[in-house]
Amino acid sequence: MSPRLRPIARLGDRSGGHGGALAVAGSRFAWFNALERRCDDGGVKVIGPSGIDGAARARLSALRPDLCGLTLDRPRVMGILNVTPDSFSDGGDFSGRAAAVARAREMAEEGVDIIDIGGESTRPGAAEVSPAEEIARTAPVIAEIRAAGVTTPISIDTRKAAVAEAALDAGADIVNDVAAFTFDPDLAGLCATRGVPVVLMHAKGTPATMQRDPSYADVVSEVLDFLEERIVFAEGQGIARARIVTDPGIGFGKTGAHNIALLRHLSAFHDLGAPVLLGASRKRFIGALGGAAEAKDRLGGSLAIALDAAAQGVQILRVHDTQATIQALRLFAALHEDEATGT
Repeated sequence: MSPRLRPIARLGDRSGGHGGALAVAGSRFAWFNALERRCDDGGVKVIGPSGIDGAARARLSALRPDLCGLTLDRPRVMGILNVTPDSFSDGGDFSGRAAAVARAREMAEEGVDIIDIGGESTRPGAAEVSPAEEIARTAPVIAEIRAAGVTTPISIDTRKAAVAEAALDAGADIVNDVAAFTFDPDLAGLCATRGVPVVLMHAKGTPATMQRDPSYADVVSEVLDFLEERIVFAEGQGIARARIVTDPGIGFGKTGAHNIALLRHLSAFHDLGAPVLLGASRKRFIGALGGAAEAKDRLGGSLAIALDAAAQGVQILRVHDTQATIQALRLFAALHEDEATGT
């Protein structure tokens, strides 16, 4: 395995850089003129862009391919729409079909870039839902959203091929698999056949077991290794790399300390050469650090993490509080885009 590279992301004026300034994965805002090189022995050395070859430059700095017509030179907002009775934050809020369609229309009007629809809770301790039940919860809602004239790209949040197939038939565009094709052996082949983008997320264990004392020797390296292996697997199944998005899986088999370590090193995930999705919205560790016991009271912490991720070049932010996140990103752009691009 080649040494891991982490661009040290910066914002603002690029003119003072030494050795050349490069965009972080094509970002309008984040750039780097130094990076960390971590070797297998655990040693870390800071080097300049001149110390890496052309392939590494491309992995770290090239603009990622468009996703469902969306350019990825700025953070895109993926709005969460759980049509479940038991999700950790919004369980039951949109389990009725009319409420779910109304929320989808609202998100589209706000300017959400992707609507992520899930019919099975993956909160810690959640039990598995049958494919038939998951299909009954999701496919009719997707069909009604499309019938209502909403054209925003839709992702189906599922681990199961049958559910994904029904959702795609109903009008979904993307498959978001929290198991990264380790749960259902048929899902990767379906995605390859249908030619749809996929999100591959790291999780340690299943939702029912993942928070039972998770441990890592080096959480950042191990999550990177897992995602690299799943990318190779997906490509072997016929899924083009241009259709693969990665997700470090915040809260999925991680302690609060693991989550913070991953968030501090998000820019390292650009070394995989694929877009990065972050789903940290309203999660438990935000409440623990921010003093908010109720999930819906974690807006401030969720926005802090979203903006820090934007500063590290993350391309997709999966969030509950869509309007507030869009507003925050607009202000972030106003503060940083002109300096970064020179326009």
